[in-house]
Amino acid sequence: MQRRVVITGMGAVTPLGLGLDQFWEGLAAGRSGVGPITLFDTARHDCRIAAEVRGFVPTDFLDRKEARRMDRYTQFAVAGTRMALEHAGLDPARVDTSRMGAIFGTGIGGIQTLSDQFQILYEKGPSRISPFFIPMFIPNMAAGQIAMQFGLKGFNETVVTACATANNAIGDAFKAIQWGMADAMITGGSEAAIVPLAVAGFSSMKALSERNDEPEKASRPFDAGRDGFVMGEGSGVLVLESLEHALARGADILAEIVGYGCTADAHHLTEPAPEGEGAARAMRVALEDAGIAPGEVDYINAHGTSTPKGDRFETTAIKNVFGDHARRLAVSSTKSMTGHLLGAAGAVEMIACIQAIRHGVLPPTINQDTPDPECDLDYVPNRARPARVRVALSNAFGFGGQNASLVVRAFEE
Repeated sequence: MQRRVVITGMGAVTPLGLGLDQFWEGLAAGRSGVGPITLFDTARHDCRIAAEVRGFVPTDFLDRKEARRMDRYTQFAVAGTRMALEHAGLDPARVDTSRMGAIFGTGIGGIQTLSDQFQILYEKGPSRISPFFIPMFIPNMAAGQIAMQFGLKGFNETVVTACATANNAIGDAFKAIQWGMADAMITGGSEAAIVPLAVAGFSSMKALSERNDEPEKASRPFDAGRDGFVMGEGSGVLVLESLEHALARGADILAEIVGYGCTADAHHLTEPAPEGEGAARAMRVALEDAGIAPGEVDYINAHGTSTPKGDRFETTAIKNVFGDHARRLAVSSTKSMTGHLLGAAGAVEMIACIQAIRHGVLPPTINQDTPDPECDLDYVPNRARPARVRVALSNAFGFGGQNASLVVRAFEE
């Protein structure tokens, strides 16, 4: 018999603030976290804006020596985990840690460390490369450090599926518990790729918005004036537990994860399959896994990156999956406020879904100024809206044609 899986804790390190409360307050207020890049000199860059995490002090969450041996993306992951465990009221020392693990993801990994060490190699030679270069750079170190920092000795795995990463990680953690391989899991994603190399790389693909003079208006999913996504950074972390494990320790249950769909476009390096065919299949698989009819879904947190084809094809995919109900659904993209957190995007967006369920508020899609005739659903334009949300679906689609959808619902005994 498959076990029920519930969410008991959440942690967020985001461009809208540190911690769950600041993140949610920013979303509900429709506030943009996008601004001029301050992490490096952008004088030679075409794109000079991003959604940075501001005010993050690693030593608020980590020992100083340990923090120096972690890339920024790993620091975000550990900080988010500490927040999520505190929110869950879960002390790993008081549970069977052989049955508790981490499935965590990042799209790019320690690219800041890679960039810094390459510069050292170029300027000073190989003998000056840090002995911590490899352990700081490799993408699996966020999951590894989470396990080491909190003593988690169970299932441990790293997911790297570009912008679908966090949804895949959450889905895999969900299945690990559902199928009895673990009792509790730390899951989510982390990213810190606002560095010259990554910004230049995405910019050379013409993927980024270059609305440098109006950064807060640059991320505008589904709007006719969209011209590319805005890079963001941060982490989203969730504590998942089997229902039995959560009840046994008297946990406050926030929501229940019930469905996971994962598909491939098998189509193109970066472009989605025509009309969002792969995305539609991911949503259908997730709904079938959940045993939920399309008409029961109240809210979709869209992938909605603010790219011309991506937003149009996702709209078509939603219409194909939900039929007439698509016109009654609320669909919003919180990337309009946070920017695109790449491998961490799905995790902070799953948190947004859970908060929408808990608070009865739909986060908006800001910068909805000019309707696009091909994007004609209810995107909750510009202002948050009160609404009863019982079932929410979260989409995440990545380069390489990797698609992952998750279904979460209000918890009922």
